[in-house]
Amino acid sequence: MRIGILTSGGDCPGLNAAIRGVARAAYQTLDAEIIGIRAGYRGLIDGDYQIMERHQFSGILTLGGTILGTSRTPFRNMRVVEEDNVDKVYAMKMNYKAMRLDCLVALGGNGTHKTANLLSDEGLNVIGLPKTIDNDIFGTDFTFGFHTAVDIATDVIDRIHTTAASHSRCMVIEIMGNKAGWLTLYAGMAGGADVILLPEIPYDIERVAKVLDDRAKLGKFFTIIAVAEGAMSQEEAAMKKKEREAARMEREFYNVSQHIAAQLEKLTNVECRTVIPGHMQRGGSPCAYDRVLSTQFGVHAAHLIKQGQFGVTVALAGQQITQNRLADIAGVPKPVDPESQIIRAARNINISFGD
Repeated sequence: MRIGILTSGGDCPGLNAAIRGVARAAYQTLDAEIIGIRAGYRGLIDGDYQIMERHQFSGILTLGGTILGTSRTPFRNMRVVEEDNVDKVYAMKMNYKAMRLDCLVALGGNGTHKTANLLSDEGLNVIGLPKTIDNDIFGTDFTFGFHTAVDIATDVIDRIHTTAASHSRCMVIEIMGNKAGWLTLYAGMAGGADVILLPEIPYDIERVAKVLDDRAKLGKFFTIIAVAEGAMSQEEAAMKKKEREAARMEREFYNVSQHIAAQLEKLTNVECRTVIPGHMQRGGSPCAYDRVLSTQFGVHAAHLIKQGQFGVTVALAGQQITQNRLADIAGVPKPVDPESQIIRAARNINISFGD
C-alpha cells in the first residue's frame, strides 16, 4: 500500500504530529510505504516527492511546522492554465499514477479540502485531515492547530494586560482570522478582553468607545480589545467586498487594529496602542491537546485507508473521531453563530462585541 502525504496552505502546530499518526498507524496495520510529497499540491503538480523511511517519523510529535514543507496553490487557479502552460489537475493525476499511489492524504484547511474534493471527483483515492488555526472547517468541532494558536494568542493578551494597566492605555490586539472569528473569540474570553470584535458581528465604533468611557467612570482606566483581522464595521458590512476593499485602501490605516485605535483616540482621548502577533500564532510546538487530536486524526486516516474508504475527511464530533464526505464539507463556511451559547456566555460577563 503506497500512501502519499502532503501538507498544503498555511503551516500550523500539529501537522507533524498528524503525519506521524498516519505513518505509524499505517506501518502498524498495513504493509505500507509512505511517499512524502514536498510543498503541498505544488509538489504533486511538479512530481516532487521522496520515499520516506520509518526513522523520519521519529521525534516529530512536538515539532512545529511541517517536515514536508507547504505552499499555497489557490483552489480558484487549479483549473486555470497559467504562463507555465501546466494543466495542474492533469499533472496531479499523472504524478499520482507515476508515484504508484494507492491513496493520497491531504492535510490542510478549506482550500486544501476543496482541491482534495476535486481530485476525488477526478477518480483519485483521497482522505483529508482538517488543519487550521481558524477552526473554520465545516463538520468538525475542532481542527488541529486551533488550540495551540488559542494558547499563544491568550498569552499575548495576558502579557498586554499588565502593560495596559500600568500605563492606563487601551490596547487593541489583532488576532488572525479573516473570515471566521473562532480564534479571537476563544483567546479574547480566555485572556479577559473587555471587547471582542469578530467578522460575524459587525461593530459600531461609537459603542466600542462607550466601553472605554464606561470603564473610566468605574475607575478602570485601561481596556483590552481583541479584534479579528477580518472584523468589519457595520458600514463596511453593508458594502460589497470590492467596495469594502477600496474603502480600506483609502483610509489612513489599512490594518483593522490600527484603524480602530486611531478612531478610538479621537472619540475618547484615551491613548490607544496596537499589537499584531501575526505569524507567531502559527509557530512553535503544538500544545498537548493538539498533539493528541492530531495523532487521533492521523490514526483514523490510516483506519479509513485500511477499510478502503476514500473521498472523506476526518472530523471530531463530540468525543468521537469520525469522518465526513469531502463533497459535503468542501467550501462550506463555518462562522461563529452570533446567537451561540459561547457568545451569550461572553455577553453575560459584560464582554462587548461592539454591536
